[in-house]
Order: sequence, then structure tokens, then C-alpha cells
Amino acid sequence: MKTIKELMSMSGRTTLITGAAGNLGRCMAETVAELGSDLILVDRPGADYNSILDDLQKYKRNIKCFDCDLEYEDDRINLINKINNENLPVNVLINNAAFGGETDLEGWISPFSEQSVFTWKRALDVNLTAPFELSKELYSKLKDDGNGSIINIASIYGVNGPDHSLYKDTSMGNPAAYAASKGGLIQLTRWLATTVSPDVRVNAISPGGVFRNQPNVFIERYEKRTPLERMATEEDFKGVIAYLASDMSKYVTGQNINVDGGWTTW
Repeated sequence: MKTIKELMSMSGRTTLITGAAGNLGRCMAETVAELGSDLILVDRPGADYNSILDDLQKYKRNIKCFDCDLEYEDDRINLINKINNENLPVNVLINNAAFGGETDLEGWISPFSEQSVFTWKRALDVNLTAPFELSKELYSKLKDDGNGSIINIASIYGVNGPDHSLYKDTSMGNPAAYAASKGGLIQLTRWLATTVSPDVRVNAISPGGVFRNQPNVFIERYEKRTPLERMATEEDFKGVIAYLASDMSKYVTGQNINVDGGWTTW
């Protein structure tokens, strides 16, 4: 019987992380690197890979960095071709990149009647189509060792409807496209789990709100509604990433784990 330390080891594996230059992506990269995994880091052109590489240098892992704007099919195809041309292994795929939009993006943080179909399509391309395409095109690599893992980063808003009162008197909001794409990602997780088994496990994580220096009034309302009475930090996701990426969860598939301080309990 393996020890906990042996089950957690990711030595000899390679993890691909999209949205790797973001706060959560960096935390995920550090988590799996600490466990022994090599890395393929993917983010949009202009991403600051150097600071990530500096932070990860202490782990002495093999790390590749690739630019890819997941909104565009041509970019996604180019990414797959680069991985194949360099004959890179992929044992774990973390679909972390997300279209969060900006408060001033037309048709995004807007009244329902003003939300844009164009912006809706952009969100679905990044949040749902890209995870589908990467999972499909990398499936042959993921199943090579018979223990591949796909981790989709969804959201509590793919599980529960939004409480719009949280956003009152702020520039923040909760667009339909974000909720729909994250809900679709959770269902894609279940569908894939029954389709690519037994060689590849597929699970989702639904984060609650992460502290990002939001307006104080929003933070106060959010924390009041959360049983643990605080917003999340990046560190709160290290454990669940380590669990789902490693053999600690080798009999777990098709699950959505809410890491939300109890938000979805109500």
C-alpha cells in the first residue's frame, strides 16, 4: 500500500495549465511543481512568464511557456501543434483560463436587456469551447499512462444563481454568459468523466469569490453571506489542486468540488 507521500508525488508527470500567469494559475503551477510535476504554462501574448519562472526555479522542473489566446480557434490549433511538434507529454490538464471581461466591456456588466450576444460568444469560446477542444485534442496524451487527469475550473455561479444585491452601488456585476459557461463546464466535466474513463479522470473545482481588492461594500456583503465569513485566497486552492492532480484522488471522477467557504450551502 502506498504512503500519502507516494500518492502525492507527481514526479515524472507534466501538467498543462491555461491562464497560468494569473493569480490562481501561478498558485496551481507552484502546487504541482512542489509535488514534482514538470509544467507547460499557457497564457495570452504579453503574459509575464519571467516572474513565474523565477518563483518556480527552486523546484528545478522542466517548464515550457506558450502564448495562446484561447478565444481564437487558430490560436488553440497552433498551441496543440506546438505541443505535438515538440512531442511534449501531458499527464494533467488544468483548464483554468477564464473570460472574466472588464467592467467597461460593452454588453458585459450591463442590464440583461443590454448584454451582448457578441460578448456572450467570446465568454463561451474561452470558458467552455477551449476546455472542450483542449481536452479532445490532448486526450491521446492524457491517456498514455492510464492515469491522466483533467481539472476544469468552474465557479459557484455555475452552481447557484447570483445574488445581485451584492453588487448594488458598485461597478461590479454578474453577466449571464459567465454563469452559463461555467454551468456548462460543470456538465462537460460530468460528460467527459463517463466518456474518457477509465484512462482519464475528469473533475471540476468551483471557487467562491477570491479577494481582489473589491469595493469594501461588496466584501462586507459577501463575507456576511459566507459561513466562513471571509473571501478566498489563492492558498485556499492548493489542497484541492494537489488532491485532484495527484494519485490522492485516483478513484475520483465526475465530481465538482465547491471551494467556497460554504457559500453554496445555503
